[in-house]
Amino acid sequence: MRALVISGGGSKGAFAGGVAQFLIQEAGNEYELFVGTSTGSLLISHLALGKLDKIKEIYSNVDQKTIFNNCPFVITKKYGVDEISINHWNVAKNLIRGKKTFGESENLRKLIRDSLTIEEFEELKNGPNDVVVTVSNLSLNQVEYKSINDCTYDEYCDWIWISSNYTPFMSLVRKNGCEYADGGLGSIVPIEEAIRRGATDIDVVVLHTEVNYMNRMPSRNPFELLTTMLSFILDRIENQNIRIGKLVANQKNAIINLYYTPTILTTNSLIFNKDKMTRWWKRGYLYAKNKNEETNPIEPNELE
Repeated sequence: MRALVISGGGSKGAFAGGVAQFLIQEAGNEYELFVGTSTGSLLISHLALGKLDKIKEIYSNVDQKTIFNNCPFVITKKYGVDEISINHWNVAKNLIRGKKTFGESENLRKLIRDSLTIEEFEELKNGPNDVVVTVSNLSLNQVEYKSINDCTYDEYCDWIWISSNYTPFMSLVRKNGCEYADGGLGSIVPIEEAIRRGATDIDVVVLHTEVNYMNRMPSRNPFELLTTMLSFILDRIENQNIRIGKLVANQKNAIINLYYTPTILTTNSLIFNKDKMTRWWKRGYLYAKNKNEETNPIEPNELE
């Protein structure tokens, strides 16, 4: 069984979309299993349907308002670099309303339902492929994997939304008596789950560089400190997921093909910039092409 696994990574999901476009359209890979975490969960339904142009259009036009109905931070540009700081008014409003997070992402929930129709859901559910979304159950302290085959339309859309909710900046969701959050808090690169479900040949898109090229600048405010701490934790989880995935693959005689980002795309994946994400999609496509066609390498300036 061939599987496509896409890690979490917020706005960097545009790069994963480009990689997947090449693997499906040009390389001709046919996948029976799709497993995604966070932004990966947003991509896999349309990839499984073969509707790459549709998901590319979505990722090329998303911005902060598309994701947040109450954005907890302000983005400013200083010396050509995006900086974030707390939007004190929006955070205060959320706390006054009794919310448990700094911001709310109901707009993303609406986007998911608008972009994946009931007809597309039924086509996918009745088709030959399995599509699996990763979520973190904070109440039971465990990672859960939600297959489209076990869900209604409403449930499936909610699981995709939950998988993408990067708490505490996005919504914390209570469902089935438990509190759920971003799947990346437990399994940001779910290679092991793909193998457990029978995959023997796995293409994995990791939205991070293979080698750490970055020393973070000192945090300028509590908000930046919190994002830096969470990034550090998620990086450790990612490394662990990949190590375990390789170990299990070796035990099960499975093949893993890893596609890392060749450069640092952004230091804050909660910033959704349409122009940058459009470029990242193209870079992902060209990177996958270069990786698969080493006899005909592309020039570095083509990646810009």
